[in-house]
Amino acid sequence: MKALLAGLRRYPMVLATLAVGLLGGALELSAQGPAARWLISGFAVVIALLQVRRMVKDLRAGTYGIDLLAVTAIGSTVAVGEYWAALVVCLMLSGGEALEDYAAGRARRELTGLLENAPHTAHRLGPESGPDSGPTDIPVEAVRVGDRLLVRPFEVVPVDGVLTSAAATFDESSLTGESLPVERVRGEDLLSGVVNGGEAIEVRATAGASESQYQRIIALVREAQESKAPFVRLADRVAVPFTLGALGLAAGAWALSGDPARAAEVLVVATPCPLIIAAPVAFMAGMSRAASNGIIVKSSGTLEQLARVRTAAFDKTGTLTHGRPEVTQVHALGLAPELMLALAAGVEQYSSHPLAAAVVAAARAGGAGVPPAEEVTEVPANGVRGTVEGRVVLVGSVRFIARETGSTPDTPPVGHSGVHVAVDGRYAGYIALADELRLETRATMSSLHRAGVNTTMMLTGDGEHVARHIAQQAGIDDVRADLLPEDKVTAVQAAQPRPVMMVGDGVNDAPVLAVADVGVAMGARGSSAASESADVVITVDDLGRSARAVHIGRRTMRVAWQAIWIGVGMSVVLMLIAAAGLLPAIVGAWLQEVVDLACILWALLAMRPSRSERTESTRMARELAAAGTAPGDPAAALR
Repeated sequence: MKALLAGLRRYPMVLATLAVGLLGGALELSAQGPAARWLISGFAVVIALLQVRRMVKDLRAGTYGIDLLAVTAIGSTVAVGEYWAALVVCLMLSGGEALEDYAAGRARRELTGLLENAPHTAHRLGPESGPDSGPTDIPVEAVRVGDRLLVRPFEVVPVDGVLTSAAATFDESSLTGESLPVERVRGEDLLSGVVNGGEAIEVRATAGASESQYQRIIALVREAQESKAPFVRLADRVAVPFTLGALGLAAGAWALSGDPARAAEVLVVATPCPLIIAAPVAFMAGMSRAASNGIIVKSSGTLEQLARVRTAAFDKTGTLTHGRPEVTQVHALGLAPELMLALAAGVEQYSSHPLAAAVVAAARAGGAGVPPAEEVTEVPANGVRGTVEGRVVLVGSVRFIARETGSTPDTPPVGHSGVHVAVDGRYAGYIALADELRLETRATMSSLHRAGVNTTMMLTGDGEHVARHIAQQAGIDDVRADLLPEDKVTAVQAAQPRPVMMVGDGVNDAPVLAVADVGVAMGARGSSAASESADVVITVDDLGRSARAVHIGRRTMRVAWQAIWIGVGMSVVLMLIAAAGLLPAIVGAWLQEVVDLACILWALLAMRPSRSERTESTRMARELAAAGTAPGDPAAALR
């Protein structure tokens, strides 16, 4: 009862409508019918005037046709003396906000859950203290890199860190959607947002709160919750013809019957709440379901674009592949291979390119070491130059080295990337690296095609032979190689058919993610720049979630349109019955409430996968198993 009263206080118009109804009923029972009529009719007129003010505001904002039917329904029922029907319409309008909030609350439960579980406090340990010697509670924003933190049983890990206890079990479902606990051992990375198991553990922070994975997800969720649903456009497509049809049918019923009450009976069942409420609930449900699958959709309008995607473009390194290339061969000309590798590593240690770390690691592992370099300059999207042990060393792409030396570099083996090296102005050879294709890549391309995507593209700065080798393994239709960041932007802008979805993870991908119709950032290990410029962020290291995002978008749009047409169809049937004089206004008003409820319940189906999605999940799981991975229960993974 207390919860009911608290809910009514949140919606004063609902409370006022119920109070007027109770008072009107008391007046009717005490044989004061005229007083009841004047009270209820006056209240209904006030509600209609408030609705007119809202309608004028919406018209100025470019939305039209939605509120007119509600106003005419109230006005016509009051005019013909059906004041109780007018009150029911008022209850429907005033209660619509409460019903929408309830339905949207259910629909956004995954988004809300992420926000509610956000850690606010961390338990910091002193330099010499152990887990049982009294940690200090500090705000999570005060955690610094290197801090030793105590995480008690069943608490959320507050920031990204490294496990320093021997072993622990974690619930990572808030980030990955995987319900089974995960075992971690000393030295393994932990992402903020995972829930500790049954024993206290110690963690060393590797990032502050603002740079940690969970807090980045929280920021994205808040942005998603504040976004506006695109249903204003969808409602306008239906509202204008629906309104004109309803008014025409009401006028026709009046003209043929000669009874103005017939028009009121038609308009009562033509109120447009299904258009106003049901589809936004479907969009929120779709966003919530995406979040439970580790897919943060920043705006509900993006779901509509995802449903319509016809071309999917992908970066290669770190997206289609694992992004962990390893040196497989050192091909040197005129120098010892160990010396060339050391010289290259000397300048590469100052580069941020993914291949640079592999070169440096190979030099250190080979025993030659990494000499210091001077005057190091990075040429974006080309390479690095510097001076090592008195020699001018250039390391970079074939195009860069060819331009700087005037010679034609050799070609690395098929399927390998080549880091080319020049020493003192002469071509010195290449370092061949290989990056393994993700196990889920080929299954992802197949799933996208089954979702209605016509073309898959690879956009990469790697050489043609490497790109085509990877594309053949992945089952990609269109390959664009040797691209600079601006070339990727041009390729996406010119791509057909549209809309185009672009998936990437690096800093260089930020511009192309921004210009794509739908930019998808692999945010688990990707750069914050890519995540900020993208429309969708995948919070787990799984390329297959990009295909799942398209399937969720298609499901959401399908449910939204179904909710619209269910409401419109049921209203049309009721209008025809009312036009024939078989539906009293008061009965029609209550039946319209049933229509609203049916539409909203249907809209909530967007929270659940369809039968075809479950079939797709099973099929993709089989393809992953054939590729050599163990996917687990596909039905449990598809939520």
